[in-house]
Amino acid sequence: MRLLYTLAWWLALPLVLARLWLRGRQEPGYRQHWGERLGFYGRQPASATNTIWLHAVSVGETRAAEPLIDALLAAWPACRIVLTHMTPTGRATGKSLFAKHGARLVQSYLPYDTGAMPARFIRHFAPRICILMETEVWPNLIHQCNRYKVPVVLANARLSQRSLGKAQRLGKLIADAARGITLVAAQTQDDADRVRQLGVRDVVVTGSIKFDVVVPEAALATGAALRAAIGQRPVLLCASTREGEEQLILDAYIRASLPAHALLLIVPRHPQRFDEVEKLIAAQGLAMQRRSALQQGDDVAAGTQVLLGDSMGEMFAYYAACDCAFVGGSLLPLGGQNLIEPAALGKPVLIGPHTFNFALVTEQAIAAGGAALVADADALMAQASALLQDPSRLSSMGERALAFANQHRGATPRTIAAIKPLLP
Repeated sequence: MRLLYTLAWWLALPLVLARLWLRGRQEPGYRQHWGERLGFYGRQPASATNTIWLHAVSVGETRAAEPLIDALLAAWPACRIVLTHMTPTGRATGKSLFAKHGARLVQSYLPYDTGAMPARFIRHFAPRICILMETEVWPNLIHQCNRYKVPVVLANARLSQRSLGKAQRLGKLIADAARGITLVAAQTQDDADRVRQLGVRDVVVTGSIKFDVVVPEAALATGAALRAAIGQRPVLLCASTREGEEQLILDAYIRASLPAHALLLIVPRHPQRFDEVEKLIAAQGLAMQRRSALQQGDDVAAGTQVLLGDSMGEMFAYYAACDCAFVGGSLLPLGGQNLIEPAALGKPVLIGPHTFNFALVTEQAIAAGGAALVADADALMAQASALLQDPSRLSSMGERALAFANQHRGATPRTIAAIKPLLP
């Protein structure tokens, strides 16, 4: 099965590269560093010994990896980290977050899973361990790690019932890859049980590292400045929205009776959709401004109804600036997004019905009183309107959200403890 998988990769490679080039029209980063994706690298960087390899596919995984990366570098002071990504936005996020570590952290794209390319990566960087964040399982990468005796850890692992079904349909290919994973540090007991069904032998429950993320002071300052630019108006943030959701939100916003002068702040999850969402807002005839057009000292105009969050790396700032946060990817069957960040900032969280990628944490946040489930976009606007007009309830729900986030901290030291036997 793995040989057929490898052949499929080689046959598809021209199409993969063509798609990469086309995506580069909207995101120029996709047209950079192609050699890394193909397993070709320059001269070996200085201090090449004692390398920890950590893979975080995109923005969310990279931000989630921050406390783990900080802890790894503290626990193994003679090591460096090679941090790999699949997307330019993930790479840019990593560059911003980890500049503080200087030469102790090197970034690269993950090579395509052809077999030969991951092997070249391993020979070049000589990692002592490979840590994959959350749900990344690459059969040839894992096979080459086993071949070169590099332990493979799946950290902060989550696996929904739907993803388990998809994996099981791939049969021996995924079963062999799962058996090649040395250790899985799962977010929940349910995740651990599903991972074991794939054939992984060593699985421990550590909790979600995302609870351990520390909000940067710079992000809080940016959020405070944005809030000052907005003024005293109530702010409903719709964060990490996905394709199809913005239209539902805008339609419901027009029908809703939000408080007077309330501002709707929309932040699409994918930056290549910023212009598309701007057109959707304009088509509704709504007065709009773009975050990127605000100069330092500019105020959001009193008549602006919608502020489009079209900046990178400012999600914490957007959460800090809002009164109430809706977490996207959940109005449509897309699985939801991480609600821990707004909770950690003490913001009431609203979330749609489709949260299968974050089912347990969503249930726990709702049970703790820090989040509320909304059936659709109209219910979202109704809930937000009620909260924004009731300061006492808004404050109380935010306090419960913060308490929920604080209660679940501690996954990072548990993960480090699980990794230590594999990395003397």
